[in-house]
Amino acid sequence: MEVLNEEERIERAEDLQMLIDMMRPAVQSDGGDLALVDADLEAGIIRVQLEGACSSCAISSSTLEGGVKRILMDRLEWVTEVIGSVEESDSSAFRQGTGGWVPRSEFQ
Repeated sequence: MEVLNEEERIERAEDLQMLIDMMRPAVQSDGGDLALVDADLEAGIIRVQLEGACSSCAISSSTLEGGVKRILMDRLEWVTEVIGSVEESDSSAFRQGTGGWVPRSEFQ
């Protein structure tokens, strides 16, 4: 594992947060969100979570693998692994498989 000085840690954290912030609007446009859960900046292991409408979306795993993971690993050479999860939600306010958030009042 690489040992980083404080300046390198700050730079990696800022670069990571910038990419997360860049991806969030695309996920939010479908009623979900992307959260950075944890980052081991030395080992290059990043944990993210899809939230909101993503918890019931049929393509959440594709979003994590094909989008979030690919972008982080392509743009940050120090990232070695991206671990993604989806927020568990029992809310019926989300319609499964639609890829977008639908307010409860609109589909009852």
